[in-house]
Amino acid sequence: MLTPLTIAVAAAAVLLGVWCAVAALRDQSAKDWHYAAMAVVTLLTVVQLVVGIVMLAGGDRPAGDSTAVFVSYLVSVTACVPVVGMVALGERSRWGPATVAAGAFLLAILELRLHDVWGGGVG
Repeated sequence: MLTPLTIAVAAAAVLLGVWCAVAALRDQSAKDWHYAAMAVVTLLTVVQLVVGIVMLAGGDRPAGDSTAVFVSYLVSVTACVPVVGMVALGERSRWGPATVAAGAFLLAILELRLHDVWGGGVG
């Protein structure tokens, strides 16, 4: 897997998480610019999904026998931010951005795990 892309997605997710956490602490609902940032992070995860599928189709495989686990992480990573974004749309209080922050931090953790699965990391 492309390590720079994984780092970029994780960093963008952390930035989104911090930004939404600050909004939640300020008792603000999710605004249009939060959704724009979610779209950027989602676009990065879609690019990562496409790169992962192309690498698998090209014959590259994750370390060990974990192709199914790798694909499931790719799909989960891609779905993470859109799901919490839809929850934030329905929750117009401070809990909308709080949910997005939690999902963004979860995405960063999933990125670390995705990197481990590809490289044969521990766990």
